[in-house]
Amino acid sequence: MERLTLPPLGAAAVDEYLEYRRIVGEDDGGKFTPEEYEEYKRKVLPLRLQNRLFVSWRSPTGMDCKLVGPETLCFCTHRYKQHKTDLETIPQQHPIDLPCRVTGCQCRAYLYVPLNGSQPIRCRCKHFADQHSAAPGFTCNICSKCSGFHSCFTCACGQPAYAHDTVVETKQERLAQGKPVGQDVPYAAMGGLTGFSSLAEGYMRLDDSGIGAPSVEFLESPITAVDNPFLKAFQASSSSSPETLAD
Repeated sequence: MERLTLPPLGAAAVDEYLEYRRIVGEDDGGKFTPEEYEEYKRKVLPLRLQNRLFVSWRSPTGMDCKLVGPETLCFCTHRYKQHKTDLETIPQQHPIDLPCRVTGCQCRAYLYVPLNGSQPIRCRCKHFADQHSAAPGFTCNICSKCSGFHSCFTCACGQPAYAHDTVVETKQERLAQGKPVGQDVPYAAMGGLTGFSSLAEGYMRLDDSGIGAPSVEFLESPITAVDNPFLKAFQASSSSSPETLAD
């Protein structure tokens, strides 16, 4: 079977469209003309390079258990890219609120709600997040006894969901904490994403936004019976003499 390949002009057109979509997001209201696209870039790109906001879901220990990206859902069920993420000036007051731009949505600030695998988590009132109001208070729309969304779901870091916070911070604030900021990019609603490792959960991310790099003592510690069989096999082969390998 022949392999299907795009002609050079077709591949270039796809790349241009993907670049356009990453930069514009959902701000075009359908589609910009070439002139409108150039004007949009002239106005918005400097703001993104100077005023990018990094969004994460942080545990009490300071680890970013989830780094929010364009497609990450908010408590209001809309995605991060559907919130106001381009600011002309960074507010001095914290926390920084990023309201939802979807018509009719009452969400005033982006708020991450974790998933249990692919399933939504429940409040202690037994109802899901989307069955609660997106307005301040987050009370349940079904039962009257709920005083606000509160889930006892435990994150992979070992801390309950209610102990985490959705954090919106500037590049300078992250640098002051020693957390990675990646490269300056012109794309819309990048949130906390700085690379492929940003897609992993915090306890698996070996950088300063997650669990961090293993210590030298850990890396140089002897292999024991509880370690992975691959490591034990590698140790056995590396410690074998050339004569033994030849035999």
